[in-house]
Amino acid sequence: MLNRRHLRIKVLQSLYAFFQSKEEGFGNIEKETLNSLERIYDLYIYFLLTFSELKTFGEYRMEESKKKNFTTDEDVNPNRKFVDSAIVDILEKQATLRVLSEQRKVNWVGDENQQMFRKIYAQIRESEVYDSYMNNEVSGFEEDKAFAIALFKAEIANSEILYDHLEDRNIHWIDDIDLACSMVVKTIKSFEEGQDFTILPLYKDKDDEITFVRELLRKTIVLDKDNELLIDKLTANWELDRIAKMDIILMKMAITELQIFNNIPTKVTLNEYIEISKFYSTPKSNGFINGVLDKAISLLVKDGKINKVGRGLKN
Repeated sequence: MLNRRHLRIKVLQSLYAFFQSKEEGFGNIEKETLNSLERIYDLYIYFLLTFSELKTFGEYRMEESKKKNFTTDEDVNPNRKFVDSAIVDILEKQATLRVLSEQRKVNWVGDENQQMFRKIYAQIRESEVYDSYMNNEVSGFEEDKAFAIALFKAEIANSEILYDHLEDRNIHWIDDIDLACSMVVKTIKSFEEGQDFTILPLYKDKDDEITFVRELLRKTIVLDKDNELLIDKLTANWELDRIAKMDIILMKMAITELQIFNNIPTKVTLNEYIEISKFYSTPKSNGFINGVLDKAISLLVKDGKINKVGRGLKN
């Protein structure tokens, strides 16, 4: 499920592209931003579907082994613990997952995808987590669930083969993988024996979150010149073209958020953009941005442009 920080990051990415392109208006960029959020949900579904794909290769390998001219006992009576996993069975039979897959056209159909899973399955068979599970002689629902989580974290969520494949399909997905993977782990942890599971929603409150994205995106564009003048004033010893473009956009977003969202505490806004800058700008950016925004807050409060309402929101 998306949190506000991820929404801010998506707006940041969109604004960076917008200001680089010098596009007029915000209709297209708004549509693309909302679409990029929806594609995170596609990524979540793709990851949930990986287990079934891996099971298919497990079954295929067992059938091929039986066709050998000289078979072993293991070829004739293979260890079916993985392909008969209760967790994989739940994922394969979940009706909502199948419907979402069909509606959103999210699937792993195609030769390229199948070649990728062939390689991933081969790596998994050599992994310690797989070997331990297949040979520990422990069975049961909780064992299958613990293995599914461990396998996903170690061999699927961190698969370089899968990473490369996803990056080729959508360069922005690399920023979204951690969130999508955390949703998958949370989903599997929710499984209970004999019960159906619920697919996580993308938004906690869809209307509220989409409104937040739209307002932050639009108002940052509308207030661009005013925000730029304020930043220029607060960085008198710096030429704007010497400041990293990402830093400028982060500060413009923060200054906009401080003024238009009267239900978000000032400290929350300040901390969020400082944290985002640690991952999306230069090593020293967080200190620089913190200093400029502290000054901006003082000026905006003095001018009556920051008006927080509600208990505990004054700071």
